[in-house]
Amino acid sequence: MRWEPKQILDILDAGCSAFSFPMLDNGYVYLAATRMSLFRSDTDWAVVIEVFGFSPRAGLPDTHIHTFASTLHNRDNESDYVNPEAHRNYLANNPHNDSRFIHPIDEGSWQDEEEMELVNPDGELKLRDRVIRLPTKAEYQQHGIDLEEDRPAVFELCRFLADRYRSDVLGAESERRISVFPDMEQILLLDEWHHPNVVEEELPSEVESFRQLAEVLASGDASQYSPGESPNTHWSNWPDGGTL
Repeated sequence: MRWEPKQILDILDAGCSAFSFPMLDNGYVYLAATRMSLFRSDTDWAVVIEVFGFSPRAGLPDTHIHTFASTLHNRDNESDYVNPEAHRNYLANNPHNDSRFIHPIDEGSWQDEEEMELVNPDGELKLRDRVIRLPTKAEYQQHGIDLEEDRPAVFELCRFLADRYRSDVLGAESERRISVFPDMEQILLLDEWHHPNVVEEELPSEVESFRQLAEVLASGDASQYSPGESPNTHWSNWPDGGTL
């Protein structure tokens, strides 16, 4: 099947209506890092958007892997649901999108036992199975992070890690391709782009960069992505994230 750009944009727009499209100023998540990858085969396409951040309600930082595709790979099994009807509802309500989480940072003494939103400066942090020294206050500032309080918050640590160890906090290739068919080729990888303001009900189809990305997915020609809009995916552009 040949997919037209409008069909691709319709799927992405529908994700906004269903609250499955990434919202970078999500009031429940402090944003730290993002990345987008595009995949294509002769018959299918996929967009993967990774969002690394911290939700106090979740307890631990995580990387949310959002996949939108013409056809999805590795869908949940019926055994993952309470009954067959619940599984059918999952497939019916999410025909072109799936959501997966990874946790690149282990639980540990780096997090204050009594105030889980604060960092224990004397603790030990393990990132991807290797121990990372916790940053000093001066190192936070060197990475563009002005601490709000005397002690670092977990979301501020996440932003430091995202700047210093970006490839570790985001997904490994196998992780970000979890819902993408193995025969699909990566045709574009973006560390920054202009993202729609989903909270203000702006849709991907209303943003130049996503219209161009849809053209890339439809044609396979990555040179069609040449947006005039400035990138806005850095966490500093979304100050309301995590504030609820």
